[in-house]
Amino acid sequence: MKILDTTTAPNPRRVRIFLAEKGLSVPFEPFEMNMTNLRSEEFTAMNPMQRVPILVLDDGTCISESVAICRYFEELHPEPPLFGTGALGKALVEMWNRRMELNFFTAVGQAFRHLHPNMREREVPQVAEWGEANKAKCLGALKILDDQLANTQYVASENYSIADITGLVAVDFMKVARIDMPDTLSNVQRWYNEVSARPSAKA
Repeated sequence: MKILDTTTAPNPRRVRIFLAEKGLSVPFEPFEMNMTNLRSEEFTAMNPMQRVPILVLDDGTCISESVAICRYFEELHPEPPLFGTGALGKALVEMWNRRMELNFFTAVGQAFRHLHPNMREREVPQVAEWGEANKAKCLGALKILDDQLANTQYVASENYSIADITGLVAVDFMKVARIDMPDTLSNVQRWYNEVSARPSAKA
């Protein structure tokens, strides 16, 4: 078993934080994300979306998509539960992780891919207007998160979950995407200070 990983990319970091919270050690194999490697037949056969991370099992089965990889390890090692407990707890984590992923994390990623000069070869065509529009989407999602965190310690509930991991990685990726965090989001800042101080955040 191994995970193909690029340390500078945000999605592999979600998996690394998740595993650190679980106390699991899985071999990581560095993968250089240049266009030659991404478009190679071998890599494309493992993941036709040409993205990392990829979990490669001992029998050769490949699992890509960060949340799918995390769910695999949650099933094998259910403690501590990072996808919630009970019907309601699991539903709330699913709801908030999707909100963090689809409305926040994706918006940051789109701003980065469509505005950063280093992404010109990978994001064809780059559409600057779409990148700018996603900066606004990102800030809208942060306001919703700030309202939620006025009532809960963590994103989905009083318990740390994968929704916090997704949110943390998205906030940190804002710096790379050149999106400034508003000073008015005091609840987000309180939460961010807490989750970024966890040992797993350095994974």
